[in-house]
Amino acid sequence: MSSSAGAQPALAGAGGSAGAGFAGAGSGGAGSGLRLAEPSLFQQVAAIARRSVMRTFRQRALLVFPLVFPLILFAINGSALSAARKIHGFPDVSYRDFALAVPFIQGALFVAVSAGTDLARDIQSGFFDRLALTPLRGSALLAGQLGGAVVVACVQSLVYLLVGIATGVGIASGFGGALVLLALSILIAFGFAGLGALIALRLGTGEAVQGFFPLLFVTVFLSSSSLPRNLIKTDWFKEVATYNPVSYLIEGIRSLIITGWDGQALALGFGFALALSVLTLSFAGAAMKNRLVRT
Repeated sequence: MSSSAGAQPALAGAGGSAGAGFAGAGSGGAGSGLRLAEPSLFQQVAAIARRSVMRTFRQRALLVFPLVFPLILFAINGSALSAARKIHGFPDVSYRDFALAVPFIQGALFVAVSAGTDLARDIQSGFFDRLALTPLRGSALLAGQLGGAVVVACVQSLVYLLVGIATGVGIASGFGGALVLLALSILIAFGFAGLGALIALRLGTGEAVQGFFPLLFVTVFLSSSSLPRNLIKTDWFKEVATYNPVSYLIEGIRSLIITGWDGQALALGFGFALALSVLTLSFAGAAMKNRLVRT
């Protein structure tokens, strides 16, 4: 039992109870002659996710700033750009209704940065080196690390929706549409969190992840965030917004707020969000395997 007792404190000091538990499962049989059951994939994901969620809640800035900043921009744009309603062809709603979709996307970008930064911190601190010696699967590690990002996405999506309703925004699709809106926004945030994880696994530093944030934020401004695409008069801007997937993510959320049940907008919104999630998680999974092999 001495080898198990030695491995557990070492991992506990580096990565907490999650690492210690997996280390104990991997080393207990060697020292005692008894083979302990390897934790299931669900148990592994739950252990890492619990650690990720707890770390997220301990760092309140990761919760407060992603909530407050998009809401500040929403308040500013809702007032400063209200004259856009006078443009011929603009939807017959208040500009606040039109603009409420944007905070959900901006919040998702903050989720991407926080998820990637946390993952990069684990790489730099040596936590990955220790987990590589345990029976923990790479897929469980990746899914669990994104657990904190999903929690943040759930909280901020609900807050954005409630703030919008409190400021007079109506949800044209009703209560059911509000639930679909929350589901879509969380899926979008999960996809961007996967992108943040991919950048962290490829580059390995929090600074590199944060350096990508301005590039991600630009995609919001080069979309239909401020005006419907058919009302954009500058040709190159309209072309970029048309080919920008962020436009369809915004329009999917916006359709539930100002239109109702728009099948095409929802199909495109969920389609691009799902494609983003699948692609980023697939590449991040491959990068995770390479990272664990190198360590």
